[in-house]
Amino acid sequence: MTPDGWALIEDVCELLRMDRSALATAVEQNDKARLQVDGDRIRACQGHSAAGMPVTREALENSWRRVIPADLLWHGTNTAALEAITREGLRPGRRTHVHLAPARNSHVGRRSAVDVLLGIDPAKLGQPVFEAPNGVLLVRSVPSEAIRLIQKADAVH
Repeated sequence: MTPDGWALIEDVCELLRMDRSALATAVEQNDKARLQVDGDRIRACQGHSAAGMPVTREALENSWRRVIPADLLWHGTNTAALEAITREGLRPGRRTHVHLAPARNSHVGRRSAVDVLLGIDPAKLGQPVFEAPNGVLLVRSVPSEAIRLIQKADAVH
């Protein structure tokens, strides 16, 4: 695997013990377009683990598009994590980046089962925002002062 997450399709098929057509079907049927194919290579658009992988933040960021959002960005979470998040902000945990959605009702960039949505002010992030090929927005972290709105998730639907 390269530092920006690419692997040869042949190697992935061998590792997963699947043929190329089965992998192609998995890529096509993924509801959030999580996988990206380029010729004989494949990678996850985002969601890379930070530990134990050859992937680096810098290489990933260089492969994504840098954006300057004007509107609030969104992150879904559960109520159990809310107190720590409001105190410490959002951290990527075992991943390289925090995932954000461009809209409250976005299909990408947020978990499907969440209790609350956090509205993030991009002007308060103090760092670049990147967009993966599937539309997920990514940052290294979100400081607590960038969290502008906390909304029940069911209010979105």
